[in-house]
Amino acid sequence: MTDILKINDETILKFPKHVKFKYNEPRKEWVILAPEKLVKPDKIAVEILKLVNGERSVKNIVQELSKIFKAPENVILEDVKIMLQQLSEKGFLVE
Repeated sequence: MTDILKINDETILKFPKHVKFKYNEPRKEWVILAPEKLVKPDKIAVEILKLVNGERSVKNIVQELSKIFKAPENVILEDVKIMLQQLSEKGFLVE
């Protein structure tokens, strides 16, 4: 049985090789593509996912988002962790 990754402040995430996060130019929207799956994240999720690069920790991502949205880190941290946890559980993100 595979262990479920528990996202915390220090977790560094990336997209696995079979998952692509890209801009769909004809439709003017960002999408997550995986075998037989297509996810259309909302605008805030897109900003979060743009920062996922296999180098930034969740804490670093939240710091960047705090600057972008002019929101306190402690206010957005839990929401970011929840979103990333859900995507991780579905196989769209790995450590």
